[in-house]
Amino acid sequence: MELICPHCGAINRIPEARLNQQPNCGKCSQPMHTGLPVDLSSTTFDRFITRNQLPVLVDFWASWCGPCKMMAPTFKQVGNELASHIRFAKVETEAETTLANRYQIRSIPTLVLFQHGKEIARKSGALDANSLKLWLRPYC
Repeated sequence: MELICPHCGAINRIPEARLNQQPNCGKCSQPMHTGLPVDLSSTTFDRFITRNQLPVLVDFWASWCGPCKMMAPTFKQVGNELASHIRFAKVETEAETTLANRYQIRSIPTLVLFQHGKEIARKSGALDANSLKLWLRPYC
């Protein structure tokens, strides 16, 4: 399975059986699963959502958004729990207006799930941990 390193952006081939074993990047030796969502920019976004063979859940958020701030710890927690099934990433919509426009983000937070670069699911509004896991269950 191919995964993108959250630190250096290198493509890593990792056997599915090793995903739960905290694999390290073959290029930079950093952990492939950091327990934190990966901050994406317009320069890293396309490669991350197209080259990861796991689904990628992107949280489109803004620093001034109260519900976004409330959901951030939940997003991090669930991302850590599901790290071997789904990659978690964030896009700050104020800094990355091109991406926000491209994906027609009209309310925040908006969660968009990608598989092989294609949007497969979308949900707007803050979710608690149980609701987020329930929504993601079919994709794990």
